[in-house]
Amino acid sequence: MADMKIVAVEAGKGGSGKTTTTLNLAVAAGMAGKTVVVIDLDPQASAAGWKDSRPAETPVVVSVPSTRLPQALQAARDGGADLVLIDTAPHSEGAALAAAKAADLILIPTRPGILDLRAIGTTADVAKIAGRPVFIVLNAMPPGATRLVEDARAAAAVHGLDVAPVVIEQRAALSHSLTAGQTAQEYEPTGKAAAEIGRLYDWLATQLGS
Repeated sequence: MADMKIVAVEAGKGGSGKTTTTLNLAVAAGMAGKTVVVIDLDPQASAAGWKDSRPAETPVVVSVPSTRLPQALQAARDGGADLVLIDTAPHSEGAALAAAKAADLILIPTRPGILDLRAIGTTADVAKIAGRPVFIVLNAMPPGATRLVEDARAAAAVHGLDVAPVVIEQRAALSHSLTAGQTAQEYEPTGKAAAEIGRLYDWLATQLGS
């Protein structure tokens, strides 16, 4: 399928919410009728481990080394995937660049802490080398912390990057759901986390033109 869309989810710092963002968007896309594949490039294989504990057959999650990314993408295309989300490893610029170059769009999840925001720089440089559209996704934000959101947006602007308009706040459903092999929209369909993920996916779909 020539119109298969590829999104690389990258972060230079561990604990940024990268895998959580990837999996929640993957399930949201599936709920929207898309055939989704998650390619897990992280040696820790957290996304693949989540899939092992998941009763549902979808989304497909494939754990491969970054050197096998082209083959994994071709297999997804041959299998009729509409959307591929690539979950990359932190502290791995080579894998991050390979994923960024293959992607139509790059997401950089980050928490609001100053150390997290400072770590954006390396990933931002990789994204710029790849020449793809890139957006920062603010997540794990304390509920109602408007000032903190504005400070985080200002820090992102230093790198010349746009920030996704949907902020993911710190919600228990995000962590509890993954433990159960689910995502927020499945674990607590009417909850605030589910609503935020839904809005983030809708925005992403618009960016991808799908």
